[in-house]
Parts: sequence; structure tokens; C-alpha cells
Amino acid sequence: MGIAQTAYRLDDSAHISQPWRIHELAPDFRVEDVWQLPGRGTAGDFSRLVDVIASFDPSHGSSRLSNALFALRWQLGELLGWDDPRRGIGARVPTLRDRLPADLRDAPTARDFSAAPFTWVYVTEHECAAEIANQTVHGVMHIGAVPDGAGGFRAQMAVLVKPNGPLGAAYMAAIRPFRHLLVYPPLMRDAARAWDAATLVAG
Repeated sequence: MGIAQTAYRLDDSAHISQPWRIHELAPDFRVEDVWQLPGRGTAGDFSRLVDVIASFDPSHGSSRLSNALFALRWQLGELLGWDDPRRGIGARVPTLRDRLPADLRDAPTARDFSAAPFTWVYVTEHECAAEIANQTVHGVMHIGAVPDGAGGFRAQMAVLVKPNGPLGAAYMAAIRPFRHLLVYPPLMRDAARAWDAATLVAG
């Protein structure tokens, strides 16, 4: 896999139009944004991408500004109690795994996240979904492999959210410009570089 240097946002329809399993599981979540990761994968690369996602630490990336924003968010969460376990999965909200059909519920997932505060919902050969919940939002990170017409695929990430009342709606609106301009572009590039490195090692 070789990577380009630019990650860019896609229209919501790029996610909605795909036959992803997440559509049947989270119809009450809205699409916050959709991103295309730099680079192109080939056969076997998606499982390596899943491993990269599980080990990736978005708060210690190549962008000092993005890292500072993550640090500020964790500090605010600790100060205001947003990230208390009582506000999370299985407490404030039930896990989306409770909605899984048998074929997804019985399928293997992936190794646990080592840094990011996500939990896997399901993993298949072509897509995966992980969830997070706190006082502000119940969110889903969905990654899918979109065929590129040349025997490979492009990786696409969608962020799905279910804000928690007025606080959650206000919080998502407040962080949106920071996410779009300062956080996600370097995060996508870092993830693509890690994916590229994993593919080279495997090859």
C-alpha cells in the first residue's frame, strides 16, 4: 500500500450509499462526517488496518496542536466528570453489541484498543465499527473498505453520533470546526502512515 498525503472529507452519501451492516444497527445515529483515508489497500490489508486502528493513539500524533486539543479535552472531561464510567457504555447507554444479529455477535472481533477509549462493536472482512460513550455523546467510528475498481480498495471512515441532549448537541457543534480543520486531517495522515508501515512489515 502506498499513501498519498491528503485526507479529505466526503459527502455523507459516500457512507450512506454503501451496503454497510452499521446502517441496520444504528438507525438512530446521525452521520457527523465522512473521511477518506490516504492510500489504497489490497487483499489482506483491511485486517492489518483494523490492527493499526486498535493500537493507534490519536492523542500522540504528529501534530502538536492536535495533541494539545486532545489533552485539553481529557482535562475538561476529568474536571467535569464527562468521562466517568457511569456515563459510558453499559451504564448511561447500552452497548450496540446488544443489537447485533447472530452472525455478527458470534464473529471474532479484534484486539482491544490500547490507547483510544473505544470498544469494538463488530469486525468483518470489509468493515468494522467501534463505539464510545460519555456524558456528551454516544459515538461510533465506522471504517469500511470501498472497492476502487482495480482490485484494491480505499478506506473510508464515518463518524456517527447520538448527542446526549442539549449539552451533547452544543458540545458537538462547538468542536466541529476544530475536528474538521485541526484534528482529523493530521489524524488521517498518521493512521495511513501506520497502515502503510504495517503493510510493508507484513510484506
